[in-house]
Amino acid sequence: MSAPPPHTDRELDLSNAGRGVWLVKVPKYIANKWEKASGDIEVGKLKITKNPGAKAEVSLRLSEAVLALKEREEEEIPKAHRLDVTTVTRQMLGVFSHVTPASTSDAIVPETEKLYMEGRIVQKLECRPYADNCYMKLKLESIKRASVPQRQVQQLDRVVQNFKPVSDHKHNIEYAEKKKAEGKKMRDDKDAVLEMLFAAFEKHQYYNIRDLAKITKQPIVYLKEILNEVCNYNLKNPHRNMWELKPEYRHYKDDQKPAATATKVDDSDDD
Repeated sequence: MSAPPPHTDRELDLSNAGRGVWLVKVPKYIANKWEKASGDIEVGKLKITKNPGAKAEVSLRLSEAVLALKEREEEEIPKAHRLDVTTVTRQMLGVFSHVTPASTSDAIVPETEKLYMEGRIVQKLECRPYADNCYMKLKLESIKRASVPQRQVQQLDRVVQNFKPVSDHKHNIEYAEKKKAEGKKMRDDKDAVLEMLFAAFEKHQYYNIRDLAKITKQPIVYLKEILNEVCNYNLKNPHRNMWELKPEYRHYKDDQKPAATATKVDDSDDD
């Protein structure tokens, strides 16, 4: 794995840091039109109408040049849109630009990359179309395209090797190998394991992990997760490395304790 490139400090031009800018979210069909437009045409006009005692109304009207950028069989898009304005108060958002110099072999002094802060976002605007006939038709066509199934039934008139079913799927093979590696000890339901544990501790008070694994037929890692919830693990003699039920799970009194241990105490807890 190659090391990441070293970080290079660059100066940030903050001469426009005090300028307020808008962050405008437009529908995808408008963004697609603007991406097709060249840099020398007008893409639309904003109109701001100030009403006394009310919020200013902002609207967008796409230019005829942008609307003419239509491919064959492409639907008409709405021309007029309203913009819902939200003032940014609790966030500090900015617009930055990164200028990379063109590589010229005959340049005497090569230019360096430049970073500019173009302004601070003061308002967010959501561009929404009016629910006219043009928009409803556009929405209907969009729903029809989305409802077309991605997979379709194809009738074959000859044998095609690509459609030949496999004898066994990859996930089935991986499951069989895992089951074989664990000696058919797959995880049972937690409640079922708890029932087996409580039944075992009614016969003996202390168990080591190997005996509990044989009784429950569960993987040791999974079994330990359950034991840590209902049992205490002894670290001191005479029952070192043995498990016993926590007091709140015991159903016997001190004079009615079950047999102390099921097996002799091991020196260590096997995993």
